[in-house]
Amino acid sequence: MRQFYLLFQNGATMSHQLTVSHYIELLKLKNFQEIKYYIVISEKLNLSVRELREKIKSKEYERIGKNIKLEESKINTLIKNPILIKVKNKNEKLTEYALHQSILENIDDFLKELGIGFAFAGSEVKIKVGDRYNYIDFLLFNTNFNCYVVVELKVTELKAEYIGQIIKYIGYVDKNMRKPFHEETVGVIICKKENKYVMEYCTNPNIFVSTYQTL
Repeated sequence: MRQFYLLFQNGATMSHQLTVSHYIELLKLKNFQEIKYYIVISEKLNLSVRELREKIKSKEYERIGKNIKLEESKINTLIKNPILIKVKNKNEKLTEYALHQSILENIDDFLKELGIGFAFAGSEVKIKVGDRYNYIDFLLFNTNFNCYVVVELKVTELKAEYIGQIIKYIGYVDKNMRKPFHEETVGVIICKKENKYVMEYCTNPNIFVSTYQTL
């Protein structure tokens, strides 16, 4: 009861959507900002106690950024790093195809893990650029930010050519699929390892990178 009192004395807003069981889970945490994060995310996603417990166990707050302000955030600040992906055998060497198939088999879990408001629009989406066909790994739509999201999977460290590839896909979606009332298309590269030197020279603010871990 003392912890409960201190929590709301320090400025947290009491949510009528959360039950006593939700707050029992939250009061196990020591960090006030972390508790506030899970209160907001529980309201936004209507989390059950079990779902809240899983998010806390996966250290979502740490993976999404400790200084995030959900009410003011942009789409790139809501995607976790690393992203947790379920695979059949985490000890086997993972190919891009195997990673892709693992995500398809658990697409709902992937969308929830990716962040808030993501909806599935297509897999291996075939597009024609010039006289060549290309395939977008995943095309998503974010309902909160009203934009298409191009997702590319890489099982290696981030490379400069991956940036060029996703810029091409973003351009195609903006020109051929995006409607006037949509926001600009966003590109997400999910890779095994980041490379800060590659991103240092990426001037497109709608492209960002996250790593993945397998479960």
